[in-house]
Amino acid sequence: MLKKALKPGFNISEREIKDLSRAWIILSLAFAIVFQGFSLSIDFLLAWVVSLLTVGTAFIFHELGHKIVAQKYGCFAEFRSFDKMLGFALLMSFFGFVFAAPGAVMISGPVGIKRNGKISAWGPGTNIILAIIFLYINSMSIGNAVGVISYYGFVVNSWLALFNLLPFPMFDGKKILKWNKTVYGLMIFVSFVLMGLQGTLSVP
Repeated sequence: MLKKALKPGFNISEREIKDLSRAWIILSLAFAIVFQGFSLSIDFLLAWVVSLLTVGTAFIFHELGHKIVAQKYGCFAEFRSFDKMLGFALLMSFFGFVFAAPGAVMISGPVGIKRNGKISAWGPGTNIILAIIFLYINSMSIGNAVGVISYYGFVVNSWLALFNLLPFPMFDGKKILKWNKTVYGLMIFVSFVLMGLQGTLSVP
């Protein structure tokens, strides 16, 4: 059972680290299959490494965005992986698509509509910030390896931001929209712009 955090500041448990690690590895593998196509080759291994760096950054920072803000409000907040959804994401990757619902930060404590909206906003908000950073790095053309990582970092973060902003139950977008329509509108607009910019970039 989830309980309110007793200690102030950032807290993370051993179970949470295991759940984050499992979701990170499987989700990265799923994206690598979409990016490269599964094969027992060096190319696929390299694609998985790139995916671990880019998807890992997007996923971990997204969940930490929720967690840190929730704990700031004095709530208990821990990530729990959804193992069945991870299996589904891996299965769908063989068909060229990743349904990214690897888990969620479970929150217990004094959370109303406003706080819940802010907590939810920091997930896709973090992905938007990371997408802009990766886009800037990519525009600087700093070598082939950095170019590849920055390209996929931008693609993954911009996609995850928009995906999580869908205004449906269980998605961050629904909670943000319920809290503040202006904030939601701005975030969804920026996410669409970032998605549109994907067509202007190319893999180095």
